[in-house]
Amino acid sequence: MRIAILDLGTNTFHLLIANVEEKKPKIIFRSKIAVKLGEGAIHNNWIAPKPFRRGLNTLLHYREIIEKHKPDKIVAYATSAIRSAENGMNFVKAVKEETGLNIRIISGEEEAELIYFGVRQCIRLEEPSLIMDIGGGSTEFIIADDTRIFWKNSFNIGAARLLAHFSPSDPIRKSEILKIENYFEENLNILKEALKKYPVRRLIGSSGSFDTFAEMAGHRFHGKNIIKSVSSYKFDMTEFKKLSKIIIKSSLEERLNMKGLIKMRVDMIVLAALFTNHVLDSMSIRELFLSKFALKEGVLWKEFN
Repeated sequence: MRIAILDLGTNTFHLLIANVEEKKPKIIFRSKIAVKLGEGAIHNNWIAPKPFRRGLNTLLHYREIIEKHKPDKIVAYATSAIRSAENGMNFVKAVKEETGLNIRIISGEEEAELIYFGVRQCIRLEEPSLIMDIGGGSTEFIIADDTRIFWKNSFNIGAARLLAHFSPSDPIRKSEILKIENYFEENLNILKEALKKYPVRRLIGSSGSFDTFAEMAGHRFHGKNIIKSVSSYKFDMTEFKKLSKIIIKSSLEERLNMKGLIKMRVDMIVLAALFTNHVLDSMSIRELFLSKFALKEGVLWKEFN
């Protein structure tokens, strides 16, 4: 059986096509395209005209690729930007009219569960761990081990929303960092309560910004892309702390010249670094891992199990 999976995130639209024989998937095509669906109006829970059209054009492109691969099944999941936008259903209807694709808008809770299924495919959760997926519109947190989810939640604190809400200076000022830190303190209380009940010592960052952190760390400290041929990676905490300080202090111009940092993330990576540091420091976490698998791999697993 061949399946095509579309993961329609706030920043990026992903397409994964896989063959499945005896429940063992073989990925034959993988792509991601920066769409920035939340650009210009995410703070108003709206998809603005330009990103609306950009999203449709991307899916028209993906539809052509899907048709060439002739899958037996197509699934398309939409997350935070479409979920929370007042015109999200208009986008879903426009996609159906122009491409024939049926999009399913999933809840934050279901998104968190699918991320867990994805992460579990490439990292062994031998002990309870905290999974963090920083999206553009929302961030999902999951406390889980290999056998079950203890707690999960989706927060409307994505990197694009933070950028729109705070509009930080370039480079970001200390006073702005303090405001953002206070915002995290005020909005993550239920996560802290959950971690009191289910303590963890490691954080697993799922795809997105954590892919970027790992690529940047590789180029800066090892002179190469250290995650090119692996699906997971354990960060050196000293390296990560040094890297995050460099990112937070940097200007946009400096970030544009940093190896491993793709253009799509140059404006949001500062907020992602602040967010990750806040979780590491305030939750007393000692280890940081990257999982390159996330929602779409979770969908693939769930479809055949």
